[in-house]
Amino acid sequence: MTTFVDRVELHVAAGNGGHGCASVHREKFKPLGGPDGGNGGRGGDVTLVVDQSVTTLLDYHHSPHRKATNGQPGAGDNRSGKDGQDLILPVPDGTVVYDKDGNVLADMVGHGTTFVAGEGGRGGLGNAALASARRKAPGFALLGEPGKGGDIVLELKTVADVALVGYPSAGKSSLISVLSAAKPKIADYPFTTLVPNLGVVTAGSTVYTIADVPGLIPGASQGRGLGLEFLRHVERCSVLVHVLDTATLESDRDPLTDLDVIEEELAQYGGLGDRPRVVVLNKIDIPDGKDLADMIRPDLEARGYRVFEVSAVAHLGLKELSFALAEVVSKARAAKPKEESTRVVIRPKAVDDAGFTITEEDGVYRVRGEKPERWVRQTDFNNDEAVGYLADRLNRLGVEDRLMKAGARAGDAVAIGAEDNAVVFDWEPTVMAGAEMLGRRGEDHRLDAPRPAATRRKDRDAQRDDPQREYDEFNPF
Repeated sequence: MTTFVDRVELHVAAGNGGHGCASVHREKFKPLGGPDGGNGGRGGDVTLVVDQSVTTLLDYHHSPHRKATNGQPGAGDNRSGKDGQDLILPVPDGTVVYDKDGNVLADMVGHGTTFVAGEGGRGGLGNAALASARRKAPGFALLGEPGKGGDIVLELKTVADVALVGYPSAGKSSLISVLSAAKPKIADYPFTTLVPNLGVVTAGSTVYTIADVPGLIPGASQGRGLGLEFLRHVERCSVLVHVLDTATLESDRDPLTDLDVIEEELAQYGGLGDRPRVVVLNKIDIPDGKDLADMIRPDLEARGYRVFEVSAVAHLGLKELSFALAEVVSKARAAKPKEESTRVVIRPKAVDDAGFTITEEDGVYRVRGEKPERWVRQTDFNNDEAVGYLADRLNRLGVEDRLMKAGARAGDAVAIGAEDNAVVFDWEPTVMAGAEMLGRRGEDHRLDAPRPAATRRKDRDAQRDDPQREYDEFNPF
């Protein structure tokens, strides 16, 4: 049964925003008391958070589809919809987030690091929020925006200071078990270790982590065996330790050849040439192993390696090795550039930035920009007044003037948005959408109808006790 997964494809979907409500306040003797539709709730976000207690991506391997809850729609009597609940997904320290094209979105290192993988949609405004001195009784509300989401790839790269590399059964698992408190599975057959093991070593005042990288064999960088699956766990390590078996029973192998093969695989994988190397000659408790270690040690030192002879079984040479690794780790940490404090970068918009662009593609004028595309998503095209409100917003933004300058003529096709999700219409610059039905857009002539004398007296009394003030708290432009 699979217990460790270090690479998964995750399908995330943030919550949709709730729709705004178009409602008119009603009470006895006051059938048209003004708009009172509430706003829709915001959709929930999907957020990845580094959690030190999580060591594998196994949960997402079994359940790759994750979705946050939607925001609730607004209601009458100025009741706003409930916001959707954010979905928090814990991931191991060292998780790298990629998009489907392989681009790095986030490198999550350090407990508590967060990344918003899916942003919840905005809630739509109700007609109470859309009301103004010029638009006293909107007969429409804005729709909630859909939540963002998509496919991402999570890849775990172990965060460790020291990586033990070498052939299967070279003694890496035994070595990490005696240097730290880790309890890996140990046996004398190849590929005993199927997952990276992580241990913590204390040497004097230095505390560092050490990782056992499973079986590298010839061809691992091209996908042979298990090596390719776990070479990524070497990338974050500061020191590489070659564990060489001096008592191998295979006649066609020797420690020097093993070292050359592993170095070739590391070179093929790339990006590890600058890491300091240490060579550990293991199993010197066996007489033949001790003799072979004495023979090849001069050759290794001539190549520039620091060499340590140890026995994980007999606990020989372990103290010297642990302190030597602590020294190398300390130097590597000191050589790293200090992280700068967080700076706030302000990027003001250019003075000539209109917030949108217009391009002509095969006779179609395409409008792209955050505001126009968001306004289209918020519009209920079954409501003529809402369509007219959209036309007003686009006109105030300057879209109509830019279309005319671009050479658009009445009847030309205009598309707002991307090709796969665009709203296309025939442009009529002299006709306001819905204007022929509504007169001046946003007004409700029912409010101008004569009312009974008793109703007028009741309204005057109510206003004397609690004067109603005009307000324009929301300006969509």
